Amino acid sequence: MTALAPAREMPDLSFLLDHTSHVLRGRMAAALGEIGLTARMHCVLVHALEEERTQAQLAEIGDMDKTTMVVTVDALEKAGLAERRPSSRDRRARIIAVTERGAEVARRSQKIVDGVHAEVLGALPDDEREVMLRALARLAEGNLATPVETGPVTRRARERSA
Repeated sequence: MTALAPAREMPDLSFLLDHTSHVLRGRMAAALGEIGLTARMHCVLVHALEEERTQAQLAEIGDMDKTTMVVTVDALEKAGLAERRPSSRDRRARIIAVTERGAEVARRSQKIVDGVHAEVLGALPDDEREVMLRALARLAEGNLATPVETGPVTRRARERSA
């Protein structure tokens, strides 16, 4: 049988970025899971420690929808790592405040995240590592900074069991 696929003119950038991101997320989930955190929980803790931020602001930073953010903050509250409090700047707004225990867990989780990143980047020679990081940062801050709005995702309805 002859190959019907069109010849590629460029490497499959989508596959390369998606595959490496998928594997990195899996490694990160396993590493953070050892201390009872998810990557989202880590993200919220670290960014809430930086400055007073609302749940909506943290959701935007972590690229989370409202439902995912609520579930994440609920889990942090249940674990005693964060709590919802009134903002000191705007009485109408509520912020996510990290508890003392949460701050300690955030320090531990940041060391874990840094370690996973160092392990992954350690597979590259120093000169390639620096070039790759600069190139990815340039894409993330430039050409790929803003997602394209694609509209609502159409999903097939679940089939009912008889």
